[in-house]
Amino acid sequence: MPKKLSKPSASVSTIGTTTSSSTADPSLPSFLTDGLPIPSLFVFDLDYTLWPFWVDTHVTPPIKPTPPTSTPYTTSATDRTGDTFTFYSDVPSIIHTLSSTPKVRIAVASRTHAPELARDMLKLLYVGPPPGSQQQGGGEGGEGRKRDKGSSSNKPKRALDLFDGGLEIYPSSKIRHMEALAKRNGVRYEEILFLDDESRNRDTESLGVTMWLVPDGVTWREVEDGVREWRARRGMR
Repeated sequence: MPKKLSKPSASVSTIGTTTSSSTADPSLPSFLTDGLPIPSLFVFDLDYTLWPFWVDTHVTPPIKPTPPTSTPYTTSATDRTGDTFTFYSDVPSIIHTLSSTPKVRIAVASRTHAPELARDMLKLLYVGPPPGSQQQGGGEGGEGRKRDKGSSSNKPKRALDLFDGGLEIYPSSKIRHMEALAKRNGVRYEEILFLDDESRNRDTESLGVTMWLVPDGVTWREVEDGVREWRARRGMR
């Protein structure tokens, strides 16, 4: 796998959606169960944010699913040269959990020069429920899951299908991506948390977006820290 090259106080707001603190699921991160507001839209970059490679540089098409070994579904893809590609380790759990959370959507904003290849990668990488979550969904214990999905949320899905907030994958500025995503989802910029590995994309904050820098890929810790920053900017501690 190619290694990454080096790169350069207010009143509490009601913006966002509120988590439930009743019958809290211990397998969920605390920000999803503490009863405080969270962003309505989580937006993720792709390269070196969701996966540890540049899809337009390190991947040689065509790509195909890698035969699974530890799961009954495909979690990696192999390119023409035989190199294998997959998500950072926490990413499947993160996107599955957030996509199953009521009133929360997740989206992608990437300026890659290989948009079709990026989409193909998202089609080949499947995401299953996190360990211990298979029985969740109905009744009070399923409060942290989207009720309209029911048991279907526990079935492995293409990563592409989990991004219900939309995919903005094309060479452009991240500001343009945010504008399109905010419009598509009917949310204010202040309701968006954007996770990206490049500091230059802090220019999205001129819109009102909260951008959280993830220099070594997305982890649950980075998502929690991003939510904490999003809340702090709204007077929540």
